[in-house]
Amino acid sequence: MSMKTNKNTVALAMVFSLFFLWAISNNLLSPVVNKMMSLFNIDQGQAEFVETSYWFAYFLFPIPIAMFMKRYSYKAGIVLGLLISAVGGLLFIPVTSLYSFPLYLCAFFIVAIGMCFLETAANPYVTELGDPATAPRRLNLAQAFNGLGAFIAAMFLSKLILIDDASAGTLPDAEIHNFKLTYAIFGIVLILIALVISFTKLPRIEIEDNDKDNGKLISFHVLKRRHLRNGVIAQFFYNGGQTAVNSLFIVYCVKYSGLSHDMATTLFGFYMLSFLVGRWVGAWLMGKFQPKNMLVVYGLANVLLCAVICLSHGMTAIYAMMGISFFMSIMYPTQFSLALTDLKGETKSGSAFLVMAIVGNSVLPLLTAKFQVSLTGNPGLAYIIPLICFAVCAWYGWRGHKVID
Repeated sequence: MSMKTNKNTVALAMVFSLFFLWAISNNLLSPVVNKMMSLFNIDQGQAEFVETSYWFAYFLFPIPIAMFMKRYSYKAGIVLGLLISAVGGLLFIPVTSLYSFPLYLCAFFIVAIGMCFLETAANPYVTELGDPATAPRRLNLAQAFNGLGAFIAAMFLSKLILIDDASAGTLPDAEIHNFKLTYAIFGIVLILIALVISFTKLPRIEIEDNDKDNGKLISFHVLKRRHLRNGVIAQFFYNGGQTAVNSLFIVYCVKYSGLSHDMATTLFGFYMLSFLVGRWVGAWLMGKFQPKNMLVVYGLANVLLCAVICLSHGMTAIYAMMGISFFMSIMYPTQFSLALTDLKGETKSGSAFLVMAIVGNSVLPLLTAKFQVSLTGNPGLAYIIPLICFAVCAWYGWRGHKVID
């Protein structure tokens, strides 16, 4: 093994850990949405502002983050992102004691700013640490660790946040302790990892060195590339559809299927296990099939599963959601890597716009929740919104990804 290959392997291992970390953060939001409903006696539409405040950071900060990384490096962006999220995690200690919904939203917003640094840096860094032809498979492998973090957050950590004996407007002392301790420990872990990475020599890539000679810190010119523009649109709809299904899963189980919080979080764990299995299976299948074709098939599969939810209820709908989780698994990294194809020195700028598309998480889940609240007869019809989202993803794999300019 050459020294360069060895350095790339170490760098990939370090970056893979970041995918695990932001999955923990992102996938604690679903139980938190349900917790806010009971804690502040609000409906799911209002509670969805947790998701909105979190993901809106992804709309505001990718361009400044890309400018920061172009001025400095991917590594600098990763370390700063870890520290910012750590501050947000530690803020849950005073915020939980103050019992204020707006302050919770502020803490989630700060955590999200740091996670936005990680996603803006880590996704393109993985695509560029190796052969461009295998970038989609490499990014799907990295995202498999994201799936592992999602499973751990859903199956185990969510149970620390949701406890059945909490009545509306009150929070037992044990649950206060669990809630703030979960995020405080997460913040401490982020600080430790930031220290490790700051003392680890990560390889610079050729594009980073070229960036130093290119005066612009951000390139809006990159949006003239049709396949990137389409990728931003596809990512907007994918993220919105994914988060709509994720964040409302526990709500659907408890409110519309009559399950206990404990059973709902257990099923949510299996839901994320399905996502994890999908990531590993998808990474393996990409050694045999073209990623763009898999994106089409997976997108259409989710369109059909959303239709099942619209026309059914109870456990049938819940099992369909687990199927959606499996087929969502490859969509984000595949679309991300296809959209970055042939961007060369404008890769960081392209990555920033793709991460900005995560603002779909602020808009479409809220719309789905509001729609679901209004559908007292058949709440499953609200899943027509994720259905449309996954149809857009299938289109991107079929036509939208093609590099023609």
